[in-house]
Amino acid sequence: MSAVAAAPVTRSRALSITLWTAQALLATLFIFAGANKLMGMQPEVIESFQKIGLGDWFRYLTGACELAGGIGLLIPRLAGLAALGLVGVMIGAVITHITVLPPVALALAPATLGVVFALIAKARWSETRALIDMLKR
Repeated sequence: MSAVAAAPVTRSRALSITLWTAQALLATLFIFAGANKLMGMQPEVIESFQKIGLGDWFRYLTGACELAGGIGLLIPRLAGLAALGLVGVMIGAVITHITVLPPVALALAPATLGVVFALIAKARWSETRALIDMLKR
């Protein structure tokens, strides 16, 4: 029986696969979360935004940002910018949980996601930079 050697997976290929897998999973999560906020089908989501006290427009804005970020994570040229935008959304969520929506421990989830999005943005910086350069022309 002859053994066929599998091609070694390079570190950059493994990183690319890991990044796209994480981006696809997070995109699914944020597309669902954003659509959920926009449709207002869960009373607890509506109640949480009422506690914030900024009105429905803020729920719609947050939902639109999450939906756009989730979609952007799936588009190679936009993935870095989408991740940066979602870092901003997560910073807002952390601040909101610390100041308005106790318990403070709930801020850990968006803080962790913010770090993950920052890592994705850093890993996708070359694509982001290329997009910025292209837009400058």
